[in-house]
Amino acid sequence: MTYLFKAVLVLSVIWASSASPALAFDVTGMDVMEVVKKANHVSYYKGDDGRAKVNMRIIDSQGRERAREFVILRKDNDQAGDEQIDGGQKFYVYFNKPADVKKMVFMVIKNMDRDDDRWLYLPALDLVKRIAASDERTSFVGSHFYYEDVSGRGINEDNHEMVEENDNFYVVKSTPKDPKSVEFSTYKSWIHKATFLPVKTEYYDEQGQKIRSYTALKVEKVSGHPTVTSASMEDNRSGGKTLMDYSAVKYDVGLPDEIFSERYLRKAPIKYLR
Repeated sequence: MTYLFKAVLVLSVIWASSASPALAFDVTGMDVMEVVKKANHVSYYKGDDGRAKVNMRIIDSQGRERAREFVILRKDNDQAGDEQIDGGQKFYVYFNKPADVKKMVFMVIKNMDRDDDRWLYLPALDLVKRIAASDERTSFVGSHFYYEDVSGRGINEDNHEMVEENDNFYVVKSTPKDPKSVEFSTYKSWIHKATFLPVKTEYYDEQGQKIRSYTALKVEKVSGHPTVTSASMEDNRSGGKTLMDYSAVKYDVGLPDEIFSERYLRKAPIKYLR
């Protein structure tokens, strides 16, 4: 059984067992931008804020593994919360393990009108490093996920085309408006029709060869929100992949704005990280 089929089965069970009017989308007559907006909203804007513990396993082409454990905090700006006007966000990622990255912090201020602001705090050097926009599609802490994968890619950075529709999925092909800024030529997203969760994304080069693959391996319902709780990113050229498992997921935590500031890069908000 493929990972994609497993994800469809889990989503179908979730939807059939606990569908609610608040989550039911009207799919009649939707165009591709409506689908993309809803998928972006469902993926990144659950509740006003959120918190999750993450266990990351980085596996190279030889099967060797490295592990990372961290907590992700997310808070939406005031204009967020409606899929028609999703706005800026803040992300705070605090590393607990292994020892060589303990207390490291990655923080993102996601802007709608300019490049996102990103910082990385390296406790061993007591150094705060700004991450340039040109680095957002580079490896996130040595994994097969990129920095941009953590906070999401802006939907207006690409042109979108509906290339397939079946009983379970919308399949959307996206092409970057600025191809020189990215390493891929196009990517396809399989968006589950009932929940609007993207359960698979494949990135292709100019020759049409698949170079990276994202797969949602497990989906659960958390506080009424369909939520990916296990996912993988594979490098189809090297054979390596990274697995991420999410636990203790919670929405509408009540995170204060001030923790998403440079001050808290060195002084972690322990209350919200336990």
